[in-house]
This record gives sequence, C-alpha cells and structure tokens, in this order.
Amino acid sequence: MSDIEFTKEALASMVHKLRTYFDDELHQEIGQFEAEFLLEFFSKGIGAHYYNKGLQDARAVFESKIESIDEEIYAIEKET
Repeated sequence: MSDIEFTKEALASMVHKLRTYFDDELHQEIGQFEAEFLLEFFSKGIGAHYYNKGLQDARAVFESKIESIDEEIYAIEKET
C-alpha cells in the first residue's frame, strides 16, 4: 500500500476538526502542531485499518454487482 496523500486543504480541514473535537468534547486546547502530529499518528498507526475496511466494503459491492450480472447472463441463456 502506498502512502495516502491529502491536499493541503483536506489536511487543514482534518486538523481543524481535530482541534475542535478536543476543545468541544474534551475541553482541552491543542495547538496546530500537536494536532498535526496526532493526525499523523492516527494516519500511520491505525489508518490502514480504515483503509482496509473501505477496500472490503468496495469488494463486497463489486462482488454483489458481479453476482447480479452473472444471474442476468444465465437468464438470457438459450436452451440447447
């Protein structure tokens, strides 16, 4: 798996959400620098779990579509 890269705007948004969460839910302020390090830890430490779950979900959708196509192909088969 290659590293996942985000745009500067996406990173800024995630850092903002992380800082807001700490402030609103934990009543603790964290700085920009700390939030960026925490985001990097989550991304590298547990991000692969979320990535893999996304792939599993995509695979399930793909397999469902393939099964549907397979059924449609059998439905149009001619008797021999």
